[in-house]
Amino acid sequence: MSGLSGAFVDPAPEAARAFRAALRAMARPGAIERVEGAVPPAPLSPAAGALLLTLADPETPLHLAGAWDCEAVRAWLTFHCGAPFVPAERAMFAVGDWASLQPLSRFAIGTAEYPDRSATLIVEREALEPAGARLTGPGIEREARLSLPEIDAFRANAALFPLGLDFYLCAGDRLAALPRTTRVEAG
Repeated sequence: MSGLSGAFVDPAPEAARAFRAALRAMARPGAIERVEGAVPPAPLSPAAGALLLTLADPETPLHLAGAWDCEAVRAWLTFHCGAPFVPAERAMFAVGDWASLQPLSRFAIGTAEYPDRSATLIVEREALEPAGARLTGPGIEREARLSLPEIDAFRANAALFPLGLDFYLCAGDRLAALPRTTRVEAG
């Protein structure tokens, strides 16, 4: 695949659908959404590719972690998004698997004056299921369940509120979100 292919075929409606799915996922933590239209180079999943096509632009510093920092992914994102690649400390968005995104302390968590100046991490997963960790908090009626790579890091992140990181978890064409307001407990 060349860096020129694999983006939305019909950009306006497909980006709008992906944006709505991303917003719904963030508003309803733990809910799994499907996104279609992006066919990025490996190891970037279709869901992560759709998120980046929708949310990244030349004003969005992006960190690629681990295997995601490869020529094919860089070329694809440069052509379709134009997002500048930066070290973790300067990133607004970062993408990689859980291990390659560690330590999370490298990423901006915002400041007291500007808590919105924090990073959003796109965590690539093998699978994404509505099982495992118990989620409660804003946007969740009683509780939700979501397969997470661990519990302690998300628990510590929620304790930083109003500071902290926000997360999208992606597997194939599926995504879910875990904002910093979500309380996480072992399932």
